[in-house]
Amino acid sequence: MKPIILFLFLVFATSTLAAEKNAPAPGHAKQMARSLQLFNSEVRPLLKRNCINCHGGDKIRSGLNLNSREGLLKGGDTGPAVVPGDAANSLFIALIEHREEPFMPKSDEKKLDAEQITTLAEWIDTGAAYAKPILNPEEAASSDGPMIVTDEDRDFWSFRPLSQTVPPRKSEAGWARNAIDDFVAAKHAEHGLKPNPEADPRKLVRRIHFDLIGLPPTPKEVEDFVTSTINNQQSAISNLIDALLASPRHGEKWARHWLDVARFAESHGFEQDYSRPYAYHYRDFVIRAFNQDMPYDQFVKWQLAGDELAPGNPLAMMATGFLGAGVFPTQLTEKEFESSRYDELDDMAATTGTAFLGLTIGCARCHDHKYDPIPVNDYYRLISTFTTTIRSEVFVPADPAAAKRELDAWEKKKSSLVATVEKAKSPADKKKADAALKSHLEEKPPPGTAKVQITGEGYPKTKHHADGRGFPHFYPETYHLNRGDVLQKGAVAEPGVLQVLLRDDRKASHWRTTPPPGARFSGHRSSLANWITDSEHGAGHLLARVIVNRLWHHHFGRGIVATPSDFGLQGMRPSHPELLDYLAGELIRNGWRLKPIHKHILLSATWRQASTPDPAMARLDPDNRYLWRFTPRRLEAENIRDSLLTLAGTLDTEMYGPGSLDPGNPRRSIYLFIKRSQLIPMMQVFDTPEPLVGQGSRPSTTIAPQALVFMNNTDVRTWTDAFAQRLDKHYPDSLEAAVTEGYRIALGRPPAQTEFKQSVTFLEDQLVDYKHAPRTDARLLALGDFCQVLVSLNEFAYIE
Repeated sequence: MKPIILFLFLVFATSTLAAEKNAPAPGHAKQMARSLQLFNSEVRPLLKRNCINCHGGDKIRSGLNLNSREGLLKGGDTGPAVVPGDAANSLFIALIEHREEPFMPKSDEKKLDAEQITTLAEWIDTGAAYAKPILNPEEAASSDGPMIVTDEDRDFWSFRPLSQTVPPRKSEAGWARNAIDDFVAAKHAEHGLKPNPEADPRKLVRRIHFDLIGLPPTPKEVEDFVTSTINNQQSAISNLIDALLASPRHGEKWARHWLDVARFAESHGFEQDYSRPYAYHYRDFVIRAFNQDMPYDQFVKWQLAGDELAPGNPLAMMATGFLGAGVFPTQLTEKEFESSRYDELDDMAATTGTAFLGLTIGCARCHDHKYDPIPVNDYYRLISTFTTTIRSEVFVPADPAAAKRELDAWEKKKSSLVATVEKAKSPADKKKADAALKSHLEEKPPPGTAKVQITGEGYPKTKHHADGRGFPHFYPETYHLNRGDVLQKGAVAEPGVLQVLLRDDRKASHWRTTPPPGARFSGHRSSLANWITDSEHGAGHLLARVIVNRLWHHHFGRGIVATPSDFGLQGMRPSHPELLDYLAGELIRNGWRLKPIHKHILLSATWRQASTPDPAMARLDPDNRYLWRFTPRRLEAENIRDSLLTLAGTLDTEMYGPGSLDPGNPRRSIYLFIKRSQLIPMMQVFDTPEPLVGQGSRPSTTIAPQALVFMNNTDVRTWTDAFAQRLDKHYPDSLEAAVTEGYRIALGRPPAQTEFKQSVTFLEDQLVDYKHAPRTDARLLALGDFCQVLVSLNEFAYIE
């Protein structure tokens, strides 16, 4: 009996301890009564007015249902929303206080007032009591139903039509130079900020050159600008901006920004990563488009449907390379055929969303978007637009230089294949070589043409390793897939657009294009292009916001919206929403031309500010969100490499054509061949992205290998030695003159007195170290060391 008695005693003791542990704390009933009183009198109306529509009413965003206490405690996709009794550590309070993203409530740019937040915090601290569900059963949403896109969803800041923004009154003391400054000055006044004065002309001319063409100014260009600012600074800046916008170097600089967004590369990716030898034509299209100041709406349309809209225009055909620039596997099993096709459609649609609309459409592939009003059905309607769109390689009319390049490459490969046939020893090898030669002879480019990789409909399919095993390249229909699984097909998906970006009761059919009789294409992509550029009834207002924000991002280092490829709920809110709408409106009013927007930004007092830090202003706005100064920033990898080539005097300005994998190649960095499995280390060290998905912004890291590149990279030393030869050629008898000119070439300014003395002393010491070398060699070695020091200075790699 004793073991049984002992067992019963232990059970009783354990139960007693558990009951004591779970017993309500003293005062619990009183606290819950207070919490219930707050809920009935203040919290329930607050939640119903500000939160319930997205979290329990028409929909349940992010899995969070605030209609009941059970839903509140369960939380959403990011975990529990509240910790009863502990408001300070409740995610709900962090979101409404705007301490964590996404800021809530989403429909308001401004957070709840302090009194409302205090009430909600007290309600949670006293237990987060509910008297009953906030909504009646017939009003509450079911998490099992399809997402419904409402007018309230369309009232989110980025989905609204552009506001008819009038610039605020001009700022005090005559600081403002254009409307941009009036908007910025209003934020300065709101936050107690005082802007910096204008930057020194030498820093300004360097800033303008790097922002517009990505290359440093020559000493003469610097001195000419400084002199011209003495008489009329505004005119001098305006004239320089016009000259650089007209330079062919402008397209090379700004095309690189767009190629990041378009995830451009010249190979397929995955294990084999075979090259795409004709993909460079898309890069050339982007350069030409920016140099020509092609209207941005046309730029967008041609990338989506150039083969449909202008099939006789070679540039329009090249533009479609956008859709096919993503990764694609070249080794597939039969089981992977269909799933890889849906991956390809996803890449096209997702990149279209982030690049043009700043929306993460791909997040709705398996379920309704967790944050943005993009139902899964909208996703499948959108990818259905690309159902029959495939990669092709076709000959198009080309300029004489491109046609000659194409024919020369064909002849070179022909000679190689002939040599292979002649060297073949076995009958089998000879048969294989003969077949390869015969195939090549059949692909001789017609006169005056070049082969281009396009993405369109009705053209020959690009060769694939699985062609002999029945790989179809595309399927005639696209289906709604349950959870994104090709084995769980639903209904056929009809081409369509995003409901949240439809206005005035328009349906997708409003933009539908009917192809002419006998056309090889469906017209679905033309319809998409028409909708996405329609600023009155379609997505054009968002399209305009996104691109002017990208321009702002690259001119200031941070966009008005700091997440340039995410204008949805998870993205940052605009720091200057009225200014963003003003610039978007200016873009549309000026025929969608980007160059006037560039000039408008660069002529502003906001952009022309000095970068001088101010501790008092930094305390008020530590991140410079409201632009009280120009934020210094490091040059991007391409600008650094191109600047080194410029200093060396070896920069090859040949434009267009195939790129090179040789990091020492003297052409601009945009012409480096981008092979996904063989990215150039120097460029990666300075944060060039891996082109797997579109990148709206690059990180700007500061790491030790960057310094080691300047110290140890053989190409860098080759370029600094060439820089030294320039100095020695012009100043063979004067170290002092060489030092002064070296500073002017590398940094755009003469050396300060201390720098001058230290540099001359350094050169004299290096000559002693190299005393055993011939005099000429010793001098060049010493100057090479000096030039390497110059390019290792922060000032060389930064604009301020």
